[in-house]
Amino acid sequence: MLEIKMRQAGNYVIMDLCGRIDVDSANLVEAAGQCIREGYPDILCNLEDVQAIDYMGISVVVIAYKEVVNHSGRMKFVNIPAHLRDIFSVSGIDRVIEIYATIDSALNSFKEDRVIEDIKKMHLRRRFKRLPIELKIELKSKKDNLSECLKVEILNLSAVGAFIFGCGQFKLGDEVILRMKLAPNPELMELEARVVWVPDKAVQRHEYPGIGVEFSNLSVQNQQRVIEFIERNISSILSD
Repeated sequence: MLEIKMRQAGNYVIMDLCGRIDVDSANLVEAAGQCIREGYPDILCNLEDVQAIDYMGISVVVIAYKEVVNHSGRMKFVNIPAHLRDIFSVSGIDRVIEIYATIDSALNSFKEDRVIEDIKKMHLRRRFKRLPIELKIELKSKKDNLSECLKVEILNLSAVGAFIFGCGQFKLGDEVILRMKLAPNPELMELEARVVWVPDKAVQRHEYPGIGVEFSNLSVQNQQRVIEFIERNISSILSD
C-alpha cells in the first residue's frame, strides 16, 4: 500500500511517498487533486522510500501527472531509488517527467520555471517594442578575440536583441559578445548574441556601419536585467 505524507515548502507541496506504487495506489491521484483544489498545483513527489513500482503503478503516476498538468500545474520527481530506475527508463516515463537528484534542486527548478514563464509573457507583450537609446558598449567576436570593436553604441535595445552602430566587420551568422552596464546596476554584463542583420551601405546609409543581433544563451538573471532596464526607460520616455 502506498502511504503519502504531504508537507509544504513555500508555494509548493512535497509528497513523501512510502511503500509500493501499483494498481491500488489511486490515492496518489486523489492527493494530487486535493492539492489542486487547495490552490497548490506545483507538486514534488519524493520517491526515496518507495520500495517497488510496477507497470500499473507507472499508469497511476501518469494519470496523476496529467491531472496536475491539465490544471496548469507541474509535477516533478526526486530521489528515485536505483532499483526503480529501470522501469522508469523502459516505460519511457523518464523522457516525459522531470527528475531531480535533490529536493533543493527540484524546488529551485519550480522557481526558475515561473521566472521563465513571466519573461516569455513579457516578450509576447513587447516583441515589437524597442528602446531607442545611446548606450556605449564593448563588442568582440566570440571566437576570435583579435576581432574587437571597443567604441560602438547600441541605438535600440529589446528583450531579444539590439541594433549596434559603429562596427561593420561582422557578417550574418557571426557570434559576438556584448559587454555593457545597465544603469543603475554597476555590474558589467557579458551577453552572447548572433548577427541576424547587416545593413546595405548603398540602401541603408544611416544604419551603416552597424549590425542587428539576437541574444542567445541568456541567463534568467541577465534576461531579467535587460527587461527591467527597458521597462524603466520606456516608462521614463512616456512620462516626459
